[in-house]
Amino acid sequence: MDAASLITLLTAAALAGWVDAVVGGGGLLLLPALLVAAPGVPVATALGTNKLAAIAGTSTAAVTFARRTRVDWAVAGPAAVLAVGCAGVGAALAGAYRPVVLVVLLVVALFVVLRPRLGTVAVPARRTRVRVVAAVGVAGVGIALYDGLIGPGTGTFLVVAFTAVVGADFLHGSAMAKVVNAGTNLGALVVFAATGHVWWWLGLAMAVCNVVGAAVGARMALRRGAGFVRVVLLVVVVALVARLGYDQWLAG
Repeated sequence: MDAASLITLLTAAALAGWVDAVVGGGGLLLLPALLVAAPGVPVATALGTNKLAAIAGTSTAAVTFARRTRVDWAVAGPAAVLAVGCAGVGAALAGAYRPVVLVVLLVVALFVVLRPRLGTVAVPARRTRVRVVAAVGVAGVGIALYDGLIGPGTGTFLVVAFTAVVGADFLHGSAMAKVVNAGTNLGALVVFAATGHVWWWLGLAMAVCNVVGAAVGARMALRRGAGFVRVVLLVVVVALVARLGYDQWLAG
């Protein structure tokens, strides 16, 4: 890898950290950048190295959110614990299901656009015991398995899940999403590392840049609030749909 490619990759890592901290979806930037910078890298190694950078960034964002705003640990804690194991299972079965992901992302975009009040303010009445259990299952099992399998938009799905199911606003939903996303990244990273699919030195360099971006993104989200997170979420979803649609078109 030449110097220009390395600088581009580290810049992408910082930008991905910012996006992940605000609403998730940083893999949309970092995975393609890694594959372009190192075209001969196996996909599993690219995923594993990306997870090493991502866990540093999401952990930084989770700590930043936890220090400055309230995190619903009754939901985020159990979901994060479940996510470690479920994401590991997903990583062991790693594969891509682009058509399904595209449909889900389009549904998410329509859901957010057609419900403009969603996530702008919290709805505490939705936080019933049944909905808490449902949110833990959706985030800690379903979305975690998906993240281990391939993972584009995991953080975005988590934010929407916490907002729609337990009535969190986008800011607090994003805070909970970071805690769970750190768990999914850990579970997947353990599996990729155990099978030799991590470039440690490159991953650690990317992790440093990812942490810087994540710290900036988390502080910006906290300062600007739920409306800002909603706008970034919609932009990221559109970008994810465009990227995955393009990949699907190339695949035939």
